[in-house]
Amino acid sequence: MKRKIYDKLLDWKHREGGRTALLIDGARRVGKSYIAKAFAEAEYKSYILIDFNRAPREVVELFDYYLNDLDTLFMYLSNFYGTKLFARESLIILDEVQLCPRARSAVKYLVADGRYDYLETGSLMSIKKNVRDILIPSEEEHIKMYPLDFEEFLWALDNDMLMPFIRDCYEKKQPMGQAMHRKAMDYFRQYMIVGGMPQAVERYVETRDFDSVDRIKRAILELYRADIVKHAEGYEMKVEQIFDDIPAQLQKHDKKFKLSLLKKEARLRAYEDAMFWLSDAMIVNVCYNSTAPSVGLKLNMDRMTLKCYMADTGLLVSHAFDENGIVSEEIYKKLLFDKLEVNKGMIVENIVAQMLVASGHKLYFYANPDRDDVTERMEIDFLIAKSKISNRHNISPIKVKSGKNYTLNSLEKFKTKFDEQTYLPYVLHPGDYKEENGIVYLPLYMTPLL
Repeated sequence: MKRKIYDKLLDWKHREGGRTALLIDGARRVGKSYIAKAFAEAEYKSYILIDFNRAPREVVELFDYYLNDLDTLFMYLSNFYGTKLFARESLIILDEVQLCPRARSAVKYLVADGRYDYLETGSLMSIKKNVRDILIPSEEEHIKMYPLDFEEFLWALDNDMLMPFIRDCYEKKQPMGQAMHRKAMDYFRQYMIVGGMPQAVERYVETRDFDSVDRIKRAILELYRADIVKHAEGYEMKVEQIFDDIPAQLQKHDKKFKLSLLKKEARLRAYEDAMFWLSDAMIVNVCYNSTAPSVGLKLNMDRMTLKCYMADTGLLVSHAFDENGIVSEEIYKKLLFDKLEVNKGMIVENIVAQMLVASGHKLYFYANPDRDDVTERMEIDFLIAKSKISNRHNISPIKVKSGKNYTLNSLEKFKTKFDEQTYLPYVLHPGDYKEENGIVYLPLYMTPLL
């Protein structure tokens, strides 16, 4: 499958010329090993892929014994994998490198040697267990890999024309038109259901069978559960509690994650490591409340008030509707035909979060639950800063709407209260593009263009 990250790998190869190693960080099953291998096969004369999930002890121990004798290290690797290495024309892939911290630490010396290029893949790269007692190499460049975005999903379905047309309408600030809008929303609903995990998308392309796709997604969810038990040492029960409760928390009206629903009197301090684990594993996207919507949203971040979205909406659908161990065909049919009466808002807001993250945005929202002053009481789903910062009018508030009938009370209050800070207010909705009363209404599939 064609992935945009490939161009970033190519840019790194030509720009750095072996001066740094590149680490691809991403959730399990997001396609890291696949893209690394495809890149190696297309761009290098030869490559060695060391999968630390399966590498035998004698390979792992090479990084302990031979860092002071790289000629011998490369000789052993070349012979073990049956691959000849060529100076400046070969790539060594350290796959699932978090499982061998010593190899990650060795990158400093491997890069300094300069003979070959080095690509690392991994997940859970920041948790204490995986960085304990090692020197994180400064020669390591990081890049995050996410599930397929909407345009990559269209590519997988052999549609290269729709997204350029969507982009053109967005840039010209004009509606798509009834026929094209309906077509784009059809594809978007398929994307929302299937999600962007490569295995699920591949199965959908092959079969167009949601039951079959659901089994793939369920297997990925079980893999995540197994990872929690295996790797979230010391707080695996708390991680599992949060993971299991995500759909229930998202279907609440305000969608803020309330730990008291997990355990009475629970405090975030006690669950902070568990939340960080899920975020670091890139299983979830955490969205924080920014108490003052101005330049530097992070500076006003309230870490105690947050929302927790699944990193892949297709996985959320399988996670949320699994009463019988598999999502019923009826649920998928209702989602596809936009007939789902409940839970649709949860799914739509989750996929907006997913698309914003894939586009490079950090997630922030604004909430003021003031009980005394109704003019102060409001909730804005997302806040984004414009790309070129000026003296004022830098923050765009975003409201996400899953249906056709809605009010915009919170958005109007926000515009009034934060007039100096507000740039363009957006409503992301199932309808076509329009501008009205200083608000830009965007169809949901235009979210990645913000």
